[in-house]
Amino acid sequence: MDIKIFTVSEISRQIKLLLEDSFPALWVEGEISNFRPHHSGHLYFTLKDSEAQISCVMWRSRAAGLALQPQDGLYVRAYGTIRLYEKAGRYQLDLIRIEEAGLGDLQLQFEKLKQKLAGEGLFDNGHKKNLPRFPRSVGIITSPTGAAIRDILSVANRRSPSTTLFIRGVKVQGTGAALDIADAINFFNRFHPVDLLIVGRGGGSLEDLWAFNEEVVARAIYSSEIPVVSAVGHEIDFTIADFVADLRAPTPSAAVEMTLTDDRELQNWLIETKQLIRLKIADRLGRKRQEILAVKNGYAMRRPADVLQQYIWQIEEITRRIFYSALTHERSQKEKILNLKKNLSSLNPANVLNRGFALVYKDENIVSSEKSVAINDEILIKLKDGSLKSQVLGKTHG
Repeated sequence: MDIKIFTVSEISRQIKLLLEDSFPALWVEGEISNFRPHHSGHLYFTLKDSEAQISCVMWRSRAAGLALQPQDGLYVRAYGTIRLYEKAGRYQLDLIRIEEAGLGDLQLQFEKLKQKLAGEGLFDNGHKKNLPRFPRSVGIITSPTGAAIRDILSVANRRSPSTTLFIRGVKVQGTGAALDIADAINFFNRFHPVDLLIVGRGGGSLEDLWAFNEEVVARAIYSSEIPVVSAVGHEIDFTIADFVADLRAPTPSAAVEMTLTDDRELQNWLIETKQLIRLKIADRLGRKRQEILAVKNGYAMRRPADVLQQYIWQIEEITRRIFYSALTHERSQKEKILNLKKNLSSLNPANVLNRGFALVYKDENIVSSEKSVAINDEILIKLKDGSLKSQVLGKTHG
């Protein structure tokens, strides 16, 4: 009995014919994920639903006229044909058209949380902290094995080898990743303060980056007393962490470029500053020398006796003015005192009695009104040369 033995190519070709003949051009609806625009102009991404996913490609000639801008989380209807890529042994949709159908579940969650946190003020510019100009220590929160940490270390070593980096390895996707990232941010704030934190990972699909869209990460960044730079994914990727952070960097390596001053630039700046300070000191010393020479060659240094005599005359003139001012003040005060004496003398009760008037007392109190005494009250009448005791016998009015 002969057994037919197939080659891998023959099997792949049979599957290709079966697939492509069985499925004419068709519409497929799903959520875009892992979107990767190629530098050649081709578009690569995945269409998925809750149970399955399929790879898609749209070639440059068709993508050039595309009105829709594909992005992760976008829910679309795509029209195309099924093709088997024999060399890789996988099938994909070769797309002709893409139309927007709505937002996918993850994108809806993203927009909902974004609106909530924005309403609470977590994205406000007034809360964002200024980054240090010359950070000497930087905390790195990312996967210890991913491409992001290699890029960060490479750029930091080239740009600023004098800066100390402290790496806290965390999960950056999957279950528990968000809590791991938040714990790392809190750890640096509580136990190992640094000048700056860089939090991030390399690019990926919306699902891959989802840990940086979790509320626990957003609140940890917002509460951090250390300035935080978000460096998640590629330039086209945006996460909730980007909106909360004090600075958003398009990539992890760009975060290092943006925050660490090149040691060579710093050295040149120090040299220029040193030269500028020297020039300013030399200019200041030159002006002071001119001032000293002006004093040395001035009239006071050449004729000190004349200058001293001028000061003596000034002192004598000031003394004379003080003397006459004091004399005028003394006379004015004497006149005031004499006027006060005259006023007091006119008010002296004894002088009133000398003019023929008398003072009437009842129980040692001066009687100023007939209402103050009654018939038969004893009163004392004081005259200039003595007193008379008397009794009230009657009253008259007016």
